[in-house]
Amino acid sequence: MGWSLPIGVVKGTVIRVHITFLLFLAWIGVVAFVRGGQGAALQSVVYIVLLFLCVLLHEFGHVFAARRYGIQTPEITLLPIGGVAHLERVPEKPTQELVVALAGPAVNIAIAALLFLVLGGLASEAGTEVANPGVSLLERLLWVNLFLVAFNLIPAFPMDGGRVLRAILAHRLGYARGTQIASRVGQALAFVFGLWGLLGGNPLLMFIAFFVYMGAASEAHAVQMRQVLRGLLAADVMITRFESLRPGSQVEDAVQCLITTTQHEFPVVDGMGHLRGVLTRDDMIRALRDRGPETSVMEVMRSDIPVVRDRQPLEGALRLMQEKRLPAIGVTDASGRLVGLITPENVGEMMMVQTARPQRRPSPVPRIRPFL
Repeated sequence: MGWSLPIGVVKGTVIRVHITFLLFLAWIGVVAFVRGGQGAALQSVVYIVLLFLCVLLHEFGHVFAARRYGIQTPEITLLPIGGVAHLERVPEKPTQELVVALAGPAVNIAIAALLFLVLGGLASEAGTEVANPGVSLLERLLWVNLFLVAFNLIPAFPMDGGRVLRAILAHRLGYARGTQIASRVGQALAFVFGLWGLLGGNPLLMFIAFFVYMGAASEAHAVQMRQVLRGLLAADVMITRFESLRPGSQVEDAVQCLITTTQHEFPVVDGMGHLRGVLTRDDMIRALRDRGPETSVMEVMRSDIPVVRDRQPLEGALRLMQEKRLPAIGVTDASGRLVGLITPENVGEMMMVQTARPQRRPSPVPRIRPFL
């Protein structure tokens, strides 16, 4: 995720902090300092840090549950509104998604139970005032963990409750239909939250409504894309007519290709037809400005571009592109020679075409559908 800084790695998962979280932390400290001085500022910052430690442990609940099913998590990003664990793929079966979704709230319940034992019970209901510095820090953390459980179990994407609802529906209706219904429920709840926040003058609730609505729409779009493109091969989507550069080419050569074509990504291919890297339009313009037109494309291209076989399922190529946020993926034949490119743009175009095609008549021969 852009504008995020890595702060550590745990079991192969990179922990990132978004810059807005640091700004939020600074804002909390400044407001507390103005109201109560240095002590209040320190206490508020420590409370927020401990709160987001609980959020981080919540996300690692998802991470370790997903690893039971062979699903890795490249990174976790902490935002002012919570944490996001980026799973490399969605669990294949509804029962698996149910376990992964509930693992996060289960961690918060465990933290709350531990704090309850440490405190020897609750002194009063004042702990529910989680922003009140006069209440014990541990008691506030206990209540905020219970709040995180309740909030995350709201049946709306991208909260865990939306995934729980989808998993339950998918058992009876299938993954695609379950996602569609869960997304609509999430968007309906977002509308309710937004109206509630608007009438009550609560901007935070309106922001949460926007976050929920966009999360539900994003999840529905992602599943629709997987359904529409399911069964296609890399060769079905790849671009076969493109201009390529040689390892000895200069940035000026790439500029001429940019001007005379509609391409934004240019593969660098050696004499054997093997992909060496990809030079993007942005990298080209940056190199032209900072290094000059005589710069070798080998110095400024992206060399981390993977290749897939032309007969490989498209789903694997898309997963690679999304995980590493790649501008393109090379497609090769059996000899390793580059025969095509897959870019986010042409995948989007293929999706529009596939969606617009009339539905084929069902085959008279019954087909076995996999159980999800």
